[in-house]
Amino acid sequence: MNGHRPTSGPPSEELLRLLGQLTGRVMERIKLQQARVALAVELQRHMLPPELPGLPGLQTAARYVPAQTGLDIGGDWYDAFLLPDGSLGFAVGDVQGHDVEAAAFMGQVRTGLRAVAGATTDPGDVLDRANNLLLSMSSDLLATCTFLRFAPDSGELAGARAGHVPAVWGTASGAEVLMDPGGLPLGVFPDQRYPVTHRRLTEVGAFVLLTDGVVEGPSYPIEKGLARVVDLVGKGYAEDAEDLAGEVIAVADLTGHTDDAAVLVLRHNGGPYA
Repeated sequence: MNGHRPTSGPPSEELLRLLGQLTGRVMERIKLQQARVALAVELQRHMLPPELPGLPGLQTAARYVPAQTGLDIGGDWYDAFLLPDGSLGFAVGDVQGHDVEAAAFMGQVRTGLRAVAGATTDPGDVLDRANNLLLSMSSDLLATCTFLRFAPDSGELAGARAGHVPAVWGTASGAEVLMDPGGLPLGVFPDQRYPVTHRRLTEVGAFVLLTDGVVEGPSYPIEKGLARVVDLVGKGYAEDAEDLAGEVIAVADLTGHTDDAAVLVLRHNGGPYA
């Protein structure tokens, strides 16, 4: 009787050896990724400011949460600091990418903004110079950002946006998404111009800066997330800044966000601020 015997596979001992090798490689990669995530978390914690400055009549609060997956960490930041002329600078931003590289680049962006703001307090100039500074570092990453300057003597809040999510502002008159004109993200093209919008904080209210991780998720459109924040700020504009920041960052739990998220709240009482 003619026929062909089936070709026998490798011995069971060989299969077990190969399986053991593959399992070992997978475990090494998992451990490496876990180490990178842990490092990114620590970098993030140490680069975010431990305290936020305030003024009479102006209370500030911030929140940061990593992505729900635990992997996309390191891109979002907030900052607040005193400027040489006695005004306050505020920033919120989001670096493209995640993990250790993004956390390190975020630190460079934050440091660069602080350095530039020591030479000019105009928000548009700050973003323009910061953009050129980042391009000179020859990084492949880019960052979106909003930078604000608050002048206590006049109660004026001046701000500029570099491709970033719009802010939300609430007073007794209501709350709204501020679709102020802006420019390209930082790190795309040199010598950009960033329009500056001026407002006076002459009544009780809350000015809320955030990143897209707060208001957008895989199946949660950004418009829906912003509408939720508008509702919260409209109802809570007179609340303590810490309470409102906690309520806004909780929106990220609704979105199933795959990005990290940051919120910065400026709670103003209408002055005087000096």
